[in-house]
Amino acid sequence: MSRDRAIARIHCPPRSAMQSGKAKSGGWVLSFAPAEPRRLDPLTGWTGSGDTRSQLRLSFSTREAAEAYAKAQGLRYEVEAAPAQREIKPKSYAENFRYGRAENWTH
Repeated sequence: MSRDRAIARIHCPPRSAMQSGKAKSGGWVLSFAPAEPRRLDPLTGWTGSGDTRSQLRLSFSTREAAEAYAKAQGLRYEVEAAPAQREIKPKSYAENFRYGRAENWTH
């Protein structure tokens, strides 16, 4: 695959469903889309591809750093906007038993 045909994708990966905190969620990743479809190996039955760029994932602390790297390497790239952060209101366990609650407490 030639360098001029490869399009890098710069994006901010979403948080894992297994995470509740915000740690390590502000980084940016440069990755490539697969250039060829995966094929089945007739001997082992495993799927594989000759495209090694699809395995490459580079992490950057800022979007500007990822863009600077892509420009320095002569890569064409697309930048996806960072996902909007939801504001989560902290609640306490005592809220379940507060006097004058509008909704019923059920289990």
